[in-house]
Amino acid sequence: CNHSIPSLIVRYKSDDRGKQVLLISLINDSITMVRIEFKRHGNLFEEDVDAIVNAVNCVGVMGAGIALQFKRAYPDNYRRYKKACDLGEVRPGKMFIVTADRPPRFIVNFPTKRHFRNKSKLEDVETGLVDLVHQVQERGIHSIAIPALGCGLGGLDWEVVRELLVESFVSLDDDVRVIVFEPRE
Repeated sequence: CNHSIPSLIVRYKSDDRGKQVLLISLINDSITMVRIEFKRHGNLFEEDVDAIVNAVNCVGVMGAGIALQFKRAYPDNYRRYKKACDLGEVRPGKMFIVTADRPPRFIVNFPTKRHFRNKSKLEDVETGLVDLVHQVQERGIHSIAIPALGCGLGGLDWEVVRELLVESFVSLDDDVRVIVFEPRE
């Protein structure tokens, strides 16, 4: 009986600009590479990716933080998101995705708060990451930019959320580039 045992290779490195890069390979019959880049500086909206993630609440308000920037940059996304909230379609654990008429192809509205007045709940980020990874696979997304989910105005611990992000994207079957913007200090 000849069974191959999968191996997991995880490497951290820093590039010349101090950006931390996590390279993960799962080796069995094939090699899958998930490249996760952690950026301390930069602009989520300037990344050349298939999808960008917007941290939202479930009541249709984009009044502060990254959500307000999305509202200004993608007004059609805001209108669709607001309508979906009014209909009760935006809820924790489920991505609300809008196909854009310009790059990036997808705007992923990720509910990190139930109400804008409340803090984020870690369990909402956990269940949301399950659906996010599913949507990345389902839609053939090969690159995605993500803010520090629930860590800014949401108040979650970045180190905990960072670990959840890594654990979630390791499960992908396809080669994917993930750019994660760390919270501002």
